[in-house]
Amino acid sequence: MDFIPVASSAEEQQVQLAFRGLLDAYLRSNHRRKVEIIEKAFRFARMAHGDSRRRNGDPYILHPVAVARIAVEEMGLGSTSICAALLHEVLENPDYTPDDIREAFGDKIASIVVGIARISGGILGQNAEVQAEKFRKLLLSMATDVRVVLVKMADRLHNMRTLDALRPEKQARVADETLYVYAPLAHRLGLNKMKYELEDLSMRYKHPDVYAEIRSKVVESEAERQRIVEEFVAPVKRRLDEAGFTYEIKARVKSAYSIFNKMQKKGVPFEEVYDIYALRVIFDNDDDAAEKLRCWQIYTFFTDYYQVHPGRLRDWTSTPKANGYRALHLTAMGPDAKWIEVQIRSRKMDEIAELGYAAHWKYKTGESTPEGELETWMNTIKDILAHPGPDAIDFLETIKLSLYSREIYVFTPDGDVVPLPSGSTVLDMAFAIHSQLGMHFVAAQINRRLVGPDHQLESGDQVKIISSDTKLPDPAWIDLCHTAKARHKLRAYFRKRGTDPQG
Repeated sequence: MDFIPVASSAEEQQVQLAFRGLLDAYLRSNHRRKVEIIEKAFRFARMAHGDSRRRNGDPYILHPVAVARIAVEEMGLGSTSICAALLHEVLENPDYTPDDIREAFGDKIASIVVGIARISGGILGQNAEVQAEKFRKLLLSMATDVRVVLVKMADRLHNMRTLDALRPEKQARVADETLYVYAPLAHRLGLNKMKYELEDLSMRYKHPDVYAEIRSKVVESEAERQRIVEEFVAPVKRRLDEAGFTYEIKARVKSAYSIFNKMQKKGVPFEEVYDIYALRVIFDNDDDAAEKLRCWQIYTFFTDYYQVHPGRLRDWTSTPKANGYRALHLTAMGPDAKWIEVQIRSRKMDEIAELGYAAHWKYKTGESTPEGELETWMNTIKDILAHPGPDAIDFLETIKLSLYSREIYVFTPDGDVVPLPSGSTVLDMAFAIHSQLGMHFVAAQINRRLVGPDHQLESGDQVKIISSDTKLPDPAWIDLCHTAKARHKLRAYFRKRGTDPQG
């Protein structure tokens, strides 16, 4: 390998050690070995950043190296993204231009670096028009090449991990922006591990006392929790061994932010949050066709010994979440009458759950875009960007609806699944199936019962949409819709006719 010669200074050794760690992480991955271009990007970035330093006094080059390591080690990305991460702030040096990067690394890497540069800077703290424009740039870059946002997410994660060096007011501002933009974006992209860490780090700086108290109580209860978990899994482990499974069982405490939200939502103290911890059963699987069956087989091992909560069974194996997440969830009554959440996943399911959209580069080859509901969501975003409305506040609200929503799953009369945000109405479903079906909506039929456009759907509903070519949209429909697509289509329709109820 063509390493830059190591100088005698401790600082130079620190830089070289960090870069070697990045290369080692890359070589452990399953990506093609393109070490030479990564080394070239490192040298290029070192030259561009020169002697500049971070606020904590470290050489600045350590930041892009750390971002690149997150990209490969925690997100599973390859050499193109690693190079873009190493170069992601080069354009802040006025001596360097996009053409310099394009000439040295080609169009693909240059376009990602330019995309990241366009969305640099804060989003919050501005007026609505500026926020909306920055959101547009962020989403447009994602619609063009999702790796722009994936590298930006790695950048934000490293910045949050090193937030101590900033002043308290700056820490709070960055934490607010992370909760407002980047944690929901991580959720939508399926980067679950990153989402939880971003939320926890944000809470640590926004509510330090509450965060410290929850973390302290989690630590205090660890020994008791471990006892309960070991007792709970013992009979299931015997069944897994007898059935010949190769597996691991992980116990995971919910994030401080998740616990805090439950305490707030339910108005209860820490001690009364019953599902503070969860178990994850991850099994090796060499047959994709048998993956779902094996999840249910393991499910029966739990039901043979424990009472399962009937309202908390979630089958994401049959109907994956919009971000690609697949698993079988159950909640069982464990020792000491404690409810314990169990997530059953194959190894592949687990990696997709951790990497989300980024797992595309591990499980697919070529440059094709991933298919599924996430692509449907991306197409909705592209549609909104292609026909933006004049109202910046409405644009921000529409995007927030799209980012923050959790999914329900409803069915057409033919049995096709339609994922929708929780709280969606039958009118949202009509637009989700086809825009014209929504525009000419008359009524919907659920279990042979006619309902109006304001009827809220629940997971499992089977819905028949009734429409008529003579029926035209009502301005009141906008307030009945919960999805970005429906609201956007209706607003565009009324704006074109000069009758937008929002002006």
